[in-house]
Amino acid sequence: MVEDEELLADAIARGLRREAFAVDVALDGDAALERLAIDPYDVVVLDRDLPGVHGDDICRQLVAEGSAARILMLTAAADVDDRVTGLSLGADDYLGKPFSFAELTARIRALARRPAVALSPVLRHGDLVLDPARRSVERGGVPIHLGRREMAVLEALLRAQGAVVSAEQLLESVWDQHADPFSNAVRVTVARLRRKLGQPPLIETVVGGGYRL
Repeated sequence: MVEDEELLADAIARGLRREAFAVDVALDGDAALERLAIDPYDVVVLDRDLPGVHGDDICRQLVAEGSAARILMLTAAADVDDRVTGLSLGADDYLGKPFSFAELTARIRALARRPAVALSPVLRHGDLVLDPARRSVERGGVPIHLGRREMAVLEALLRAQGAVVSAEQLLESVWDQHADPFSNAVRVTVARLRRKLGQPPLIETVVGGGYRL
């Protein structure tokens, strides 16, 4: 989230975290470029009129570098000409302020699905079904209530399609920049998730590698 209005940025970030997104916040263009040089983000929610490096220049740079991050411009400049300009710079989507938080969330989810090979909106593994849009999980037709971190870990494992996902990858994609890299948060969350998913167990621990379904 790149937004120079700190209260707005924090409010949006809190809302997205409640929806099980891992969110980092940058308050100006320079900070955004520093983060983008380090972390491979799925989606960048980008204000245009930023202090330091302008949002348009950030968009141009990401496109020129062939970044896999999808760009959603979220800005008060919302008339037709502004939208055309933003999209012509290479943005994948454009949403004007004021906006509906539910619409913002839906657009981010849609963008996050684009970089990979197209996946069904509903994720399945055997008798396990996860609907990311509805934030619902069922196993054998029985609903399972998961916390937001558990939901996000399960979604990451399902999207890996059987590949091993390391604890470091889960920490990076499910938590945010405030997470302690030396914590046991991933192990504890996976343990809770295993219990809730029931028998037979679905999540395999790969020694020295991570976890997979």
